[in-house]
Amino acid sequence: MDSLSLRQLRYFVALAEEGGFGRAAEAVHVTQPALSQQIRALEESLGARLVERLPREVLLTPAGHEVLGRARHILSEVGELAQAVRWREGLARRLNLGVIPTVAPYLLPLALTRIRSRDLTMELRVREAQTERLVEELRRGRLDAAVMALPLPAPGLVARPIATDRFLLAGSRSRLAAMAAGAEALRPKALTPDQLLLLDEGHCLADQALEVCGLSSRRQVDLGASSLSTLVGLVAEGYGVTLLPELAVRMESAAAPQLALLRFAAPEPARELALVRRESSSDTGWMEELGALLEEAAAELIDGARADHARVA
Repeated sequence: MDSLSLRQLRYFVALAEEGGFGRAAEAVHVTQPALSQQIRALEESLGARLVERLPREVLLTPAGHEVLGRARHILSEVGELAQAVRWREGLARRLNLGVIPTVAPYLLPLALTRIRSRDLTMELRVREAQTERLVEELRRGRLDAAVMALPLPAPGLVARPIATDRFLLAGSRSRLAAMAAGAEALRPKALTPDQLLLLDEGHCLADQALEVCGLSSRRQVDLGASSLSTLVGLVAEGYGVTLLPELAVRMESAAAPQLALLRFAAPEPARELALVRRESSSDTGWMEELGALLEEAAAELIDGARADHARVA
């Protein structure tokens, strides 16, 4: 058997995931002929046909499925090796960090300033994506760690808590004033699907909002949005209400001066944010160090929100 290469394995995994030579070539930043040549070389080395080449797609053969699982494992191990070397002296060299979209624009500016001041030579690579995508990239070794909401969404992960981020009710001043006057204690379960605007499906914040409000489904006419800023703009103009995390309060309030906020009665609904890594990855103390920096940045934002906004709208 001719020697295999990591390049061939990476190209094959990309082909299996993308389902076509053109898309796979784009994903790994090579030409389609170059990728096709490496796949054929891999097949020749293994002495087995790995893919069925159809006009518009490729399908894995039984041998291809076997190779795919082993290739992913090999590439993951290589990623672990590289990570162990990078982190041998703690938080240094390069950081591949993922962050969910309802945290990234608020936490990152403060957090990255602290990380940079800790080590100006560090190369920072930040990936903003929804939880499912971050977990997949953690699993593949493309991320060292990710900031997301608990509970852990998959096995094989460990978490370092960084913040308890409470939810406030956000809406127009007139709408929230009427809601505050109509109840002695505002509770999430008093909201109905007709009132509540949510992020698009796939955002964990949308699922959390449904859960804390005791709702099993979205409204029939759903004005879901792809970003928290879009939701804030809608509710500030009177289009329903939404739940706004304390982490986002200062930035979103500044962007929408007409926005009103109302605190819920105790116990206030909240999400738990954490720094997450693979259980199998090497930890020489960097996770605690990074977690402490993120915790410090989150505390500044959350403490500010709690100081600025009392229970009244």
